[in-house]
Amino acid sequence: MSNFKVVKFGGSSLADAKQFRKVADIVLADPNRRYVVASAPGKRFSEDTKITDMLYACYAKAAQGEDFSADFSAIEERYNGIISELGLDLSLEKEFVNIKDAFAHRAGRDYAASRGEYLNSIILAAYLKFDFIDPAGYIKFGENGVFDLEKTISLLRPRLEKSEHAVIPGFYGSMPNDTIRTFSRGGSDVTGSIVARAANAEIYENWTDVSGFLICDPRIVDNPEPITTITYRELRELAYMGATVLHEDAIFPVRTAGIPINIRNTNRPEDRGTMIVAESNEASSYVITGIAGKKGLSAINIEKDMMNSELGFGRNVLRALEKNGLNFEHMPSGIDTMSVIVSTDALKPVQQSVLDEIKFRVKPDHLEVEDDLALIAVVGRGMRKARGTAGRIFSALAHAKINVKMIDQGSSELNIIIGVATEDFEAAVKAIYDIFVATQQ
Repeated sequence: MSNFKVVKFGGSSLADAKQFRKVADIVLADPNRRYVVASAPGKRFSEDTKITDMLYACYAKAAQGEDFSADFSAIEERYNGIISELGLDLSLEKEFVNIKDAFAHRAGRDYAASRGEYLNSIILAAYLKFDFIDPAGYIKFGENGVFDLEKTISLLRPRLEKSEHAVIPGFYGSMPNDTIRTFSRGGSDVTGSIVARAANAEIYENWTDVSGFLICDPRIVDNPEPITTITYRELRELAYMGATVLHEDAIFPVRTAGIPINIRNTNRPEDRGTMIVAESNEASSYVITGIAGKKGLSAINIEKDMMNSELGFGRNVLRALEKNGLNFEHMPSGIDTMSVIVSTDALKPVQQSVLDEIKFRVKPDHLEVEDDLALIAVVGRGMRKARGTAGRIFSALAHAKINVKMIDQGSSELNIIIGVATEDFEAAVKAIYDIFVATQQ
């Protein structure tokens, strides 16, 4: 493994010339920061519009055959403003002409969106005096539109070796026919991870506008404690339950190579941030690592005497869901009871069909749907060694007069899932945070 770093900067970190200067200071402060992945300019202030959204809107007009010149001029002004304020001897006029022509010939939404990262990276490369590498030639998708990691590594690794320092646009690659293909929103995180894997980097630094992960949502708990170290598995559990800082797919390219990810704050570079690692022997400050949750869920509650002795009972219930194109979140069960937790929005259009299918397949004694549920995941590698974690959760919720409707613990002992009424969601998160974190400070 090399001793250099791959660094990725998000849209807020590259929104204007002032932010560009911060980024340059961070990159040039450490000679090991050799490869930089850049996002498109984000919002400069709360009412501002991201460049990616401007490009989507502009292309929508072009695709409809409408005049898009005013919209495109606004995009040009954003980039030219950054170039001017940085004092660069750089013109993007040729690029603008090519992009406008491609828009007029309906090059596609993916192409349109990708130009935000493309243009911003040209500017950043010029400002840092780094090489510019267009990922269209190296980050590859298959005919089915699925990202091809093996082919990408085989192309990108030798290209990176030719550059001492380089800037690579995030968010996109190309299809076998050379058309542009983007990752989902937040895909620059994925590009950074891919570049780190191809470069066999020591670490992948992901710079954004927060100093890493927090134990829970700051909109629920005021100033929650930061997470200093989290494992890939813990992150996956929290991300699945709605915690968002890093694009979920960004974990996989580096996970198998054992490359840690460091979430850092461009505006507070002195902060340690959060380290995401494969395994950690570092003692956590608290028993839990994080709390996250989902609202908008329903429980399909099934009761039948001797259910546990009926061969294929669970399979038949899940077949009823599968037949109606319904995924399930969790499936806690007892000897004579089973609950299947599903998205309320997904269930509603097919609810009667699902219930009829369950009745036909398993002939339950009682069948009902309970709406307005929320799930809360309490995640932490420290829970494996701590006794009475579930008891403390129950105690905290009872003290807050919150009724627990469901509890489910994974075999890994890494997480405990609690079901509560939607109206109790915020109060439950606060109660759990208080018992494990606030009272321990």
